[in-house]
Amino acid sequence: MDKSDFFDNLLGQSSEFCSVIRAARITALTNVTVLILGESGTGKELLAQAIHHHSRRVSGPFIAVNCAALPETLAESELFGYRKGAFTGAVADQKGRIQAAHGGTLFLDEIGELPISIQAKLLRFLETGECQVLGKTQLEQVDTRIIAATNRDLYTQTQQGKFRPDLYYRLNIVPLELPPLRQRLDDLEQLLHTFTEQLAQQHELPPPRYSKATMKQLRHYHWEGNIRELRNFCERMVILFSKQTIETKHLPREFRSQKTALFQQIEGFILPDTGLNLQSLEIQMIRQALQKTYGNRTQAARLLGLTRDTLLYRLKKYAIE
Repeated sequence: MDKSDFFDNLLGQSSEFCSVIRAARITALTNVTVLILGESGTGKELLAQAIHHHSRRVSGPFIAVNCAALPETLAESELFGYRKGAFTGAVADQKGRIQAAHGGTLFLDEIGELPISIQAKLLRFLETGECQVLGKTQLEQVDTRIIAATNRDLYTQTQQGKFRPDLYYRLNIVPLELPPLRQRLDDLEQLLHTFTEQLAQQHELPPPRYSKATMKQLRHYHWEGNIRELRNFCERMVILFSKQTIETKHLPREFRSQKTALFQQIEGFILPDTGLNLQSLEIQMIRQALQKTYGNRTQAARLLGLTRDTLLYRLKKYAIE
């Protein structure tokens, strides 16, 4: 498959999404460590795979590890490997994921869940390429690129002592933040129809169609599960309503009975006869969002439906601390 095809599989035309893809294409051609940010279901592993397949390491392995699924007692041996006899049960030498990805890419998903006791060894590897195998005194030189991902605010975790600041700054060389689906609703129709067609072929069923009223309702939904939730929704519609036109009455209850909190507030808001000071209102909303998220600017931006850069600009503009 042509290298560009992997990025082409990441569908979307919204400006914020396209800017992330452009940065990822450039970054892929280097060996720099990458940190992918974004909520669950936004496609972080797909982006990591695209970066690998667009890189000079494409002929090497791509290995994905979910750090949240690594028990603390096994995390070190899983990542760095061990020598026979290093601990009870180590009956033979075993490569770690870092060595297994030599010449390729190791994707560390949910890096914020990595036990802090292991973070110092990962930092050393990132800085020197040296891997300390359990039970072995000599250091091994390994050529593995690290792409990490998280749905957490790692900076806040460093402030709380849950993540090493030095590792955070070493990972945060090129941060790529995938926007949640609710911030790229212009892509919803393309994603919906593409998934529907693909899943209909997969299940060998005629695809359903979506009425205008249904499309409007889907745009008002919050999509907390992001792209993953949308794909699951499309699969359900393909199976249950093959060849039919899906009306709003066919939608699952959560789609018919709920709108996003933001939409409900806007729909129910009545402009006072005396008018209002829009700038003052915006400042109050920003301060409330920061208060609700305990100062977490990334999460505050999401509450406000803004990108983090836009929020930072407005914080500076209004001199909000």
